[in-house]
Amino acid sequence: MNKKTIITLLLALVAVAGQAKTFKTIKNPVAMACVNVSNGELKAREVIFRDTATTVHFTMEYSKGQSFQFVSSSYLMDEDGNRYPLRSAEGLKLNTWVQSPESGITEFTMHFAPLPKKIQIFDFIEGDGTRAFKLLGIHDKKAKLKVPTMQELTEANPWAVPEDWFKTDTITVKGRIEGYNAEQFGFTSMECYFEDVFEKDDATLVLDIADDGTFCKKFQASYPVCQTFYTMESKVGFSEMPFYARPGETIDITVRKDDNGRYVCVYNNGSSRDVERWLRTSGSITDVLIPLSRCKGKFDEANTLADKVWQNAMYCLQTVSRREHYTPMEMHLALADMQTSFAESYMSYAMNREFALMKQEVRDGAYHTEILDSVEWQKLFDYKNYYQLRRIDFDNPLLFVSSDYSHLLNRMQFAQPVRIGKYKDIEDENGGVVANVENEKKELAGGYTALKELMGSEHDNLMAQLCAYKDMLSGFNYWRNNEDVIPRILADTTKTVAEREESVASMRTPSNMMPLYLSTFAHPYVHQKAEQFYAHKMAQTELSSPLPDGLMADLIRHLCEKYPGKYLLIDFWGMGCGPCRSAIQSSKDKRAEIAKRDDVKLIFIAEERTAEGSEAYHKYIDEWLSDEVNICLTYDGFARMQELFHFNGIPHYETITPDGRRVRDDLQLQGFYNFDYELTRLKERLK
Repeated sequence: MNKKTIITLLLALVAVAGQAKTFKTIKNPVAMACVNVSNGELKAREVIFRDTATTVHFTMEYSKGQSFQFVSSSYLMDEDGNRYPLRSAEGLKLNTWVQSPESGITEFTMHFAPLPKKIQIFDFIEGDGTRAFKLLGIHDKKAKLKVPTMQELTEANPWAVPEDWFKTDTITVKGRIEGYNAEQFGFTSMECYFEDVFEKDDATLVLDIADDGTFCKKFQASYPVCQTFYTMESKVGFSEMPFYARPGETIDITVRKDDNGRYVCVYNNGSSRDVERWLRTSGSITDVLIPLSRCKGKFDEANTLADKVWQNAMYCLQTVSRREHYTPMEMHLALADMQTSFAESYMSYAMNREFALMKQEVRDGAYHTEILDSVEWQKLFDYKNYYQLRRIDFDNPLLFVSSDYSHLLNRMQFAQPVRIGKYKDIEDENGGVVANVENEKKELAGGYTALKELMGSEHDNLMAQLCAYKDMLSGFNYWRNNEDVIPRILADTTKTVAEREESVASMRTPSNMMPLYLSTFAHPYVHQKAEQFYAHKMAQTELSSPLPDGLMADLIRHLCEKYPGKYLLIDFWGMGCGPCRSAIQSSKDKRAEIAKRDDVKLIFIAEERTAEGSEAYHKYIDEWLSDEVNICLTYDGFARMQELFHFNGIPHYETITPDGRRVRDDLQLQGFYNFDYELTRLKERLK
């Protein structure tokens, strides 16, 4: 092709481009949510609709010096799920890590295949990766979006909750990853942080993958669950395997590539297959709730935002359900999941707001707190400010399905108004509480009253009963420890028999406390689980138990052999855990005293990306733990420790006897604060 021909073609292309018709421009569009931009925010400044392309001018606000990237597989998606691929970009290089400038602002432009003229709202999605940047619900702020009510969606999709919704049984998740190769995929196991609200301890589940790609995991559940096995080490783009199962079910899953080369989960049977459309798309609904949990404004501003976020979520649910052809069952599960996630985001805002209003510092060895805004601080205690919770049916058993339910329960249990309501009638002038049955009864009643006011409920609903149930679980070990002093009280001849019996009757012990709590559990399943918990705990007569077989248990046994005759206090911690580092740093002098003892050894086990540990990890060790026994585990190894000892949160402490047995949970050493007393008590009990 000669030079003249090339010039002619270029001129023709320019002429065609010049004739491209612009049929709509949106200045300063709004978006429903920015997702996965953890160190900043992605915004659309302008959208230009042409018949040849859709152009979006973006602004990336990102922490200066931090790096980010946009991939060439980015696309726009309309409400019908159609994709409009990225054609070109200006202002940044695709598929390349870009460092945020000193200003923290990067402006760039992307050109996509043209959206149809009728499009009113669309999403930007930066590829199909799990952590892809997303800007959801981009639209003109003048647009009138038709938003359904929850009642309208419910009535349009009639479905009844099965009568056997609550039951305890085993769930089995099995299947195969087609074409699996451990080296190519980058992982040999996946994890699931599974929290059954009726259990005292959390459960990390580790799913091992065999050389041929097969897997099988069995675990117990008290109700239907929607959970995800995941890995942070994938090299092939597949990192999550969501599933939905009812107790007693076996779910068979095949992971394979689809026609576009993306790994997808194919559900071959059971409840997961019944709700596969919801499993595949639930995140696109709850993602629009993210702005609420990240809100840093005042309470009134958060409530205004909550109204908007709720409307956005309802609109998104309507759109996704119509596009994916949700069944009535899927619609009800999606509505429950959305309610749970909304309430959890709202209460997380309140918790974060509490921390933001406090300035804490240590002076002369004691914590001092300064309230930065007394007016805003008081709003945290006023039930009326939590009116957004009136949207939620806290008696709805479907809420349990959401993976956010346990977090919501925790937020409700420890909400500021609830904490104040529990103790307002029983604290003395110094803020103390006499630990007896009568005060516990008042505390329990005060908690129920506060929860009802918080949720706008006229009765002790299911959520309120579960908050009390969790209080029962957390208090049980304390009650059981009180039994140790009963023989001493009964042997006290300075008091009459009646006085001794009255003193024992007023103590917070399991036999005194359990009838009190059971009398408040009107929900039959909550009542049943409480009775089962009590029977199980009281049947535990052994003070320690042997470790099972397994790699991590062998590591603990090896430590026992290395430090013969000593109790091991194991501190599970991580660099990203503020409370972990605070406990380590504040206990430095105490640990120096413990090091002189010949009956105990402190072991610090941390989670890092590699077994060698990061540079920051080693720097911290050198400063704070240089004289201690330090073990660094990979994500996989640490997850196996979590599965072994039944914990999800850190810091977490475990006590191992000199003969390699795990100490019963009510006798565990709980860190360093009360170390001498707890160790003395343990040794006396184990004589």
